[in-house]
This record gives sequence, C-alpha cells and structure tokens, in this order.
Amino acid sequence: MWVAVLGVLCLLTNSLALPLPPEAGGMNEQQWKQAQDYLQRFYSRDSNARDDNSLRDKLKEMQKFFSLPITGILSSRVMEIMQKSRCGVPDVLEYSLFPGHPKWTSKVVTYRVDSYTRDLSRSTVDRLVTKALKIWGNEIPLKFRRFNWGKADIKIGFARGAHGDIYPFDGPGNTLAHAFAPGKDIGGDAHFDEDERWTDGSKIGINFLYTATHEFGHSLGLGHSTNPNAVMFPTYGVGDPKTFKLSQDDIRGIQRIYGNVYNFK
Repeated sequence: MWVAVLGVLCLLTNSLALPLPPEAGGMNEQQWKQAQDYLQRFYSRDSNARDDNSLRDKLKEMQKFFSLPITGILSSRVMEIMQKSRCGVPDVLEYSLFPGHPKWTSKVVTYRVDSYTRDLSRSTVDRLVTKALKIWGNEIPLKFRRFNWGKADIKIGFARGAHGDIYPFDGPGNTLAHAFAPGKDIGGDAHFDEDERWTDGSKIGINFLYTATHEFGHSLGLGHSTNPNAVMFPTYGVGDPKTFKLSQDDIRGIQRIYGNVYNFK
C-alpha cells in the first residue's frame, strides 16, 4: 500500500513541476539553473542585489558580449562558455563597488602580498606578481612599489570560499579570482582562489602570471574586454608563457585611463 501511495505522490510531484521557459532552449533543469546563476552573477547591473532585467535580457547581453547570435535562448555554445574557468568580476561595467571610472591618482601605486598559495613558493609568487604589474607598468606612467607590511593600495592574497567580500569563491574550476577597481579599503585588492591548482607554467594547472595580469587590470580600473585575444577577456585562456603579453586592445584600454608611458614626469 505504501509503495502505491509513494508512487502516486511521485507522479503528482512530477506533474506539478513547472515547465522550463522557452529561453531555456531545451536544456535540462540543472543546466537552466546553472545558466540563471551565471547570468545573475555576471550580468546584473547591481552587485549588491538582483536587478530587474529579465534573464532573457541578460542572456542577450551575454550573447552580444561573446559575439554569439543574439537570440535570448540558451544553447549548447552558451553553456560551453558558462562552464569555462573565468574571472569572478561581472562582465557588465558596473561591477565595481565604486561609482564612475576610478583610477589611481598617485604616480606610485603600492602593493602588498598578504597570503600565499601552497602550490608555489613565496619567492615565485612574489616574482610573478612583480612581473604582472610590470607588464602593465611598461605601457603607462605608473610605478609600482612593494610593501612587506603597512598600508598598501593593492593587497593580494589567496583564500577559499567566503573570505570577507561579497564574492565567495566556489571551489576548483569556475571562478578563479577577482579584483576590485581603484579606491579606498578593498579598492584595488586582488584575491585568488586557493582551491585552484596554481602553476608558474612548468606544470599542469592555472597559470598564475596570466591570471594575476588579468586581475591587476581590474585593480588599475579596467573592465572586461570583448576581444578574445585580450588579457582582459573574462574566460581563462591557455597560451605560450614565452610569448604572453598585452594585446593592443589591452594597451589602448589602460592608456585611455592613464596615458602612455612617455607622459611620465
């Protein structure tokens, strides 16, 4: 009798399940839930609340960003992009906790490494942080100075899960890191997910130099680029460490904020 009752309950539950909307594009419930979470996280205009734009509008915005057909309907190609490892900063420009287009006004920007990963030696992390900042510094009239203690503009560290800001990490894969635009307190800070497997390029894993260079672009005031060849493209790409450099898109973006290096006095 109980088996029959349970069977009836299961049938009722299944019959009461709401059908997925047309924009789900035939994807299953789990895929649609993943898409909803992705769109709310990376295409909401307000980082502190769920905005009023419909998921269909957000999906169209994402498709436009990644140069896909703008249908407002979920597809296997969209799902493929959503499942890639990426930066945790939203793709819409209003990602920052700070209004406007913030930038560092001092010609010398200070930084400090507060915590390290177990995957790389401290000296390797320090070397790659310096190199990543220098990649940007070669193009703009800013100098970077490292502090071992005391107040610094950009604070850098590795953490797991919830770590004191509004963007908790999500374990291996998915979100790799995030950084905040220039400003006081948390402004400029760059955080890296310790649940990733970080590498200097000599082993399989997430290349820390690539990721740090991208995040420091945010620390200097850049948003994400729609150019897939740009360092500031939101999804993680694998390239040759020997030829890794900023694209012209990155250079134009950062020089639009600070001017070129020849302006330094």
